[in-house]
Amino acid sequence: MKKYLIFAGSLLFASFALQSCLEYDDPGSELNKGTQQLEKEKYVGNVDTIPYLDYAPTPEGVKMAIDSLRKLGYLGQSITGQYHMRGGKDGNPPGSHAYQRQYSLGPDLYAQYFTVPHKDFMYGTLTSTYNVSAEFNNGPLGAYTMAKNAFMPLLHHPLVDSIPEVKAINMLYYCLMAQEQADLSGPFTYLEDKQNSEEPYEYNDVRTIYYGIVENIDTIVNCLLHYETREDWYKKQIENLLTSYTYTSRAQLIGDNSIFIPSFIKLANSLKLRMAMHIVKVEPETAKIWAEAAVDPARGGVIEDANEQQGLYPMLSGYTHPLAEIANSWGDLRLCASFESLLMSLDHPYSKYLFNPNSGDIPCNDGSVLAAGERVVGIRSGLLVGDGQTYAQNKLQGYSTFDDYVLLGSLCPNYFIKWAEVDFLRAEGALRGWNMGGDAQFFYERGIRNGYIEDPWAAYNYETYIDAYMEIEEAIPYVQVDPMIGESDPWPSVTTIGVKWNEGDDNEIKLEKIITQKYIALFPLSTEAWTEMRRTGYPKVFPVLNTDDGDGSINKGDMIRRIPWVPTDPVAMGMVEASGISALGGPDEQATRLWWDVDAPNF
Repeated sequence: MKKYLIFAGSLLFASFALQSCLEYDDPGSELNKGTQQLEKEKYVGNVDTIPYLDYAPTPEGVKMAIDSLRKLGYLGQSITGQYHMRGGKDGNPPGSHAYQRQYSLGPDLYAQYFTVPHKDFMYGTLTSTYNVSAEFNNGPLGAYTMAKNAFMPLLHHPLVDSIPEVKAINMLYYCLMAQEQADLSGPFTYLEDKQNSEEPYEYNDVRTIYYGIVENIDTIVNCLLHYETREDWYKKQIENLLTSYTYTSRAQLIGDNSIFIPSFIKLANSLKLRMAMHIVKVEPETAKIWAEAAVDPARGGVIEDANEQQGLYPMLSGYTHPLAEIANSWGDLRLCASFESLLMSLDHPYSKYLFNPNSGDIPCNDGSVLAAGERVVGIRSGLLVGDGQTYAQNKLQGYSTFDDYVLLGSLCPNYFIKWAEVDFLRAEGALRGWNMGGDAQFFYERGIRNGYIEDPWAAYNYETYIDAYMEIEEAIPYVQVDPMIGESDPWPSVTTIGVKWNEGDDNEIKLEKIITQKYIALFPLSTEAWTEMRRTGYPKVFPVLNTDDGDGSINKGDMIRRIPWVPTDPVAMGMVEASGISALGGPDEQATRLWWDVDAPNF
């Protein structure tokens, strides 16, 4: 009863919050209204410049800019872009088809959160985890492109310089998408994309993209910090505007405008901290400079509270988490054996309430049957799968998936950057001797406490188990048994660390603990989880089976390092040939490492 009361109360509160944030005007009808106009008018502004210092706003000028951008549809397109960041399409909030292409047929599998239990799709096939699919490989790039196409017309329009905070926030959205795209496949047409080029052709290397994003972040933070010096009439106009055309700040859910602009400053700095840690092996000095600047309180600092988090919220945007339909209605995802083994080895709270036992009888290779409901059981990553999206057709459909209520009833957000991730970043920075504003143990433990998948209003299940979980000193012996695989023996867990912080551990063990807990806390944000696996080698996971089902570049026991472009049309092939390969620094293959993915020790 408690669960349903909280759920109902949350929805009621959300309806008031949403009504409040839309009082300024109704952007819903504008999401696609301005498309034709946007196509007719092509402005080439300077997206890297935000004129906040030399700009003296007037009520008449600000009103004219807002009215014009709203009526032409540019502001409504910003909402479209925000939705595209986490699985939206055609001006709609996150939906199952777009989310699946962006995450579930690539990064979700590479991070070993999930395994696809069948190969047959209406728009292609996926025989195993590393199978190269021209139909699916471009899913993340498609999401980036749709978001970019929504944000850039606004960022280039001359009138947006009259409302610099709006320009800063929309540029921040673009920076987030550019960082994620660079970390998935590597180089892309970053500089031309920022110029809103209709026919971009030249790929930029990942270092250029990273440095460009950080330069933009510094400008964004400067602009938003300057906001406090503005007159009250201007602040009221901007706050009304932003709460109508941004759907990503948790401040809107709790009705606290005092943290609205600061939450965007903290998001920007948190993105800079994330990127700093990514480059720690390739440019350690730069990484330290970026990280210490990001957490500096004088620059607004990073996310340090649940209400400062940003992302898409079911309560605010009116959608249900796409994974519920993808996994449980369509039968397109099942728990990965590596994730099962990790959760069980640590007796993580998720092993008690997030994932359900097998839903159907599973015939075992020894002739026995694993009865329905007997245990949580995942599918080995890389298993060659057959056809069938129902249990009657395919017994792999009987393997474990998550409880729908946890995703839907507890209103799980689709975060951009989670508070727990920031704390684990600071824990690693402190471990490396950087000034993070506290010690590694403090951030590590706070990260675990706030690592739940649920909305903060509904984390009661997690909180029930977390105290005991944090006292676990050693991994629990666990053997992962996939009953349907006959050619492989059961695999003992590769997790050998505990949870409790031990100051006597060496730095490598401490780092493994930090990244392992970070990986769990990130779930289901597979893009970042996969990046950390490539960067650090943690958490330890089972080797992927049938790596030769990929493009032939991955050796047995190795993991995929990037999503290949696999161009299929002459123009895309020409771009890869002309500048992509040189910017990448290697062949367009799954085994090619990105700029920050250095094959070297962590310390």
